This record gives sequence, C-alpha cells and structure tokens, in this order.
Amino acid sequence: MSANKTIINTAKAPAPIGPYNQAVKAGDTLYISGQIALSPQTGELVGSSVADEARQVLDNLGAILAEAGYAFSDVVKTTIFLRDMGDFAAVNEVYGTYFTEQAPARETVAVAGLPKNVRVEISAIAWKA
Repeated sequence: MSANKTIINTAKAPAPIGPYNQAVKAGDTLYISGQIALSPQTGELVGSSVADEARQVLDNLGAILAEAGYAFSDVVKTTIFLRDMGDFAAVNEVYGTYFTEQAPARETVAVAGLPKNVRVEISAIAWKA
C-alpha cells in the first residue's frame, strides 16, 4: 500500500467473495467493486424482489462510500449489471432515491449471469478534491 493507493474495507458492507477489496482509493478517486444484495451481517442474499436487491446493493455502496469519507453526491460514474433488462424500471426507481442531485454518469447492461445468481450488481467510481 502506498500513500497514493489505499484499500477500503468495512464490516458494514459484505466481505468480498473473491480476491478483491470492497474499494480502492487512488489519489482523490474511489473505485468501488461491484456490490450485490448480500447482508453485511450474514453474507446471505437479501430481498425477494429486484427492488429489494437494488436497495441492499445501494446500502452496501453507501457503507463503503461512508467508510472512505465519501457520499453518494461524490459518485461520478456507476455501472449497473442486470440479469434481465425487464428489471430496468424497478432498479431505476430505487436508484433515483439514492442519487437525488447531480446524478452520475452511468450505463446499464444486461448480462447472462451474476455472482450468486443475483438480479442486480452495481459498481461505482467516486471523486472529490
């Protein structure tokens, strides 16, 4: 670990399920690994609907942002991965409650599968001077 690169992990978000960290801060930029709807306490999948999953994913992102001293308003880019593009509207509705001002740049892509067969995964990049 160097002065310009800091590993960020918090018990308030689920532990990584592979050889990666929850986030890496490089200079003023925070790169957050894709989050899925796992409970930080149990490591188990949360939610019976895609909206429930999206809320847990965004709560996990929020916990990582807070651990690093950032907020949702500092997020400049997100990527949303959906197992089914038919879930776009439901995820978008939840997403809009977390990004209420100056929404970040974003893309949403449909994928063939996601870890633990979840319906949604979101990664983020945040920046602040």
